[in-house]
Amino acid sequence: MNRRTKIAALGAALLFTAGAAGSAVASGEEGHRPGKAREAAALTGTAKLYRPAGDDITFSFDAHLAAEDNVEPLKATGTFSFSHFKDGRGGWAKAKVDCLVTGGKVAVVTGVVTETDTEPFRGKRVGITVHDIGKRDRLGYSWMTPETFEVPPCVGSAPFEKVQHGTGDFTVLPWRFEYPES
Repeated sequence: MNRRTKIAALGAALLFTAGAAGSAVASGEEGHRPGKAREAAALTGTAKLYRPAGDDITFSFDAHLAAEDNVEPLKATGTFSFSHFKDGRGGWAKAKVDCLVTGGKVAVVTGVVTETDTEPFRGKRVGITVHDIGKRDRLGYSWMTPETFEVPPCVGSAPFEKVQHGTGDFTVLPWRFEYPES
């Protein structure tokens, strides 16, 4: 290849690379469309918990904090649900989100149970913590005996449970709290 051809090829490669980089920058942060505000925080997905005794335990989340509510996690919206069945016994519940806080790949969501077949949960606030680590997600919840707990908004427990292999698809969108300037 002669010198002119090499220079032309190098120039074309540089122009192509610069164009691709410019397109990536123009597409916005983290793949979001330009002009559309990134939501402040989110927790989505479904997974089953790992239990060697065969319990069927599922958690699902669709919780969001809008961009305009960035400094007000109590304005989070959405729902989450959970169920626990074994040998034909168990129950389920669905909660309306009342707080969502995320940090890195960890989310804490609380909500008040609005629908359930397990009466001690009805009207109670529950808190759940999720650690989004790919297919090995972890989860913790605020109840052991629902008759005796009172959970404040935005409070969960350490993510002590493991999800069943292959079911972890929780996604945590990290909160970017903006500190006021003095």
